[in-house]
Amino acid sequence: MKPTLFVLAAGMGSRYGGLKQLDGLGPNGETIMDYSIFDALRGGFGKVVFVIRKDFEQDFREKILSKYEGHIPCELVFQSINDLPEGFTCPEGRTKPWGTNHAVLMGKDVIKEPFAVINADDFYGRESFAILADYLKNLDGKQNDYCMVGYRVGNTLSESGTVARGICETNASKHLTSVVERTQIERRDGKVMYKEDDDTWTAIDDNTPVSMNMWGFTPDYFKYSEDYFVNFLKANIGNLKAEYFIPLLVNDLIQSGKATVTVLDTPSKWFGVTYAADRQSVVDKIAALVAAGEYPAKLF
Repeated sequence: MKPTLFVLAAGMGSRYGGLKQLDGLGPNGETIMDYSIFDALRGGFGKVVFVIRKDFEQDFREKILSKYEGHIPCELVFQSINDLPEGFTCPEGRTKPWGTNHAVLMGKDVIKEPFAVINADDFYGRESFAILADYLKNLDGKQNDYCMVGYRVGNTLSESGTVARGICETNASKHLTSVVERTQIERRDGKVMYKEDDDTWTAIDDNTPVSMNMWGFTPDYFKYSEDYFVNFLKANIGNLKAEYFIPLLVNDLIQSGKATVTVLDTPSKWFGVTYAADRQSVVDKIAALVAAGEYPAKLF
């Protein structure tokens, strides 16, 4: 059975000022997400599920899904701040989505096979999708055996400023043992460094694995997600900015021994528009990949 690609696109309406502003960075106006779908298709994924906000369903179908018709089956699911477990009500004043793992939960009724999770606006690279698909194809029927594509931190930096990354630690079996979010990482004096809470800088190796929110799960992950979300809400329902992130649950599962997460090394170079000044660099990098024959000039 081919794995499914689950694309976290719920925040795109606000982040990009609506789908009409979805930035075309390729030679024919392709978005970063278009390249992800193209790479997933040739990597061996069989279906794509997008999680979006219900209020821009029509625009999404007309401007996004129409491009993929005839290439790969697609489905939509919807994230709402009011979609909470029984017994919980969204607090007054809450406008912020409940986070990436809440978005993942929205796929529980349509995903019955091993699946990958990615952000809609990150350029992950061809190799990463192939590596992830190969791993997921061997998980059909298994449980509690997950994976994460670990990018080498030196391949994920911005030339325009610091970036936030989940720095990963692994054991001898390449299993993830922890993910620690570092919010200010940059190259300083030729070394990759992150800023500590006391404003000191700590150097790390260029090849240190970091999470770019490219995960692989089996459907049993949804049950863990539902259970943990209840506990999360009990502790955070009154916090209008609290978010239920994927690493929160993943860390709990690996620390409790309920699941293992294999870190898959990738040589791919991540890039994205972290800062406005990054845009031209991304356009240039995509143009170079097209010129090198990695992608056709027109994807779909």
